[in-house]
Amino acid sequence: MLNRRRFLMSTAAAGAAGFAAFHLSPAFAQDAPQIQIFVPAAPGGGWDQTARTMDQVLRSEKLISGSQITNVGGAGGTVGLPQFISQWNGKGNSLMVAGMVMVGAIIANKSANNLTEVTPIARLTGEFEALVVPAASPFKTAADFVAALKADPTKVPVAGGSAGGSDHILFGLIAKTAGVPAANLSYVPFAGGGEALSALLGNQVAAGISGFGEFSEQVKAGALRLLAISADKRQEGIDAPTLKEAGIDVELFNWRGVFAPPGVSDADKAAMVTLVETMAKSDAWATECKNRNWTQILLTGDDYAKFLAEDTTRITAILKDLGLA
Repeated sequence: MLNRRRFLMSTAAAGAAGFAAFHLSPAFAQDAPQIQIFVPAAPGGGWDQTARTMDQVLRSEKLISGSQITNVGGAGGTVGLPQFISQWNGKGNSLMVAGMVMVGAIIANKSANNLTEVTPIARLTGEFEALVVPAASPFKTAADFVAALKADPTKVPVAGGSAGGSDHILFGLIAKTAGVPAANLSYVPFAGGGEALSALLGNQVAAGISGFGEFSEQVKAGALRLLAISADKRQEGIDAPTLKEAGIDVELFNWRGVFAPPGVSDADKAAMVTLVETMAKSDAWATECKNRNWTQILLTGDDYAKFLAEDTTRITAILKDLGLA
């Protein structure tokens, strides 16, 4: 299991050499180009939040003159990925937001396309997951949730992102720790975090799993109850135990990043790496990450491609173990 501490240590080691690799040329900085951001998910979820936060920071830092965000949701990004590969090929001013969820969805859905066909630009953020229930739920603790899961998993439907993604993986790991076969679980996948949130607020499911940032406002408002988080330790300002504290020996740390299409020139790839690095080093980005409980784990270019290959191997093993691949 990749825990947060090892994850951040590997980031520091692998990424240190890459942070200073490129510098904004005067022409690139003055041109403040327009970019296109492709989000292979419905509005409201973590990838969409990442794209819109990037757009906001890039504009405020005057690194771009404008952007266009395109959403194509479905199946953990495996509906949008083929479109990005075929229709955006060679467009050097374009980025796709994706992450661990897509890696898992590609494997689980046996997708014809995968992330070796696009151009890795940067891993940006990591986020622990949250287990939540509607405010009126009888589950007061994570132990209550696990007890119900053991009694009859079919009566504990859990909402999350697409099949095979980080939410599904975490649910499977919780169940495995509790001795509940993955095949017996009732997992309700949604194309975007907004839809999963609606199902929770409408009491259509017993619980939900996603990145904490996607639930934080509703938790603060009292509409959802936070049972536990998948971090390695308690988080400042979050009144909830870790899964391990709750007796569930599981940690999981999601990640998100950006990719350029296939067929881009080396110059365009370098310019995009520089653009994203500059954004990631800004105070505005640091503030947004803090507000959204995103941990910065910047890793760019070839180092990011190496990490991606290693993570794909790791996730494949987890999904096979859970019977999801």
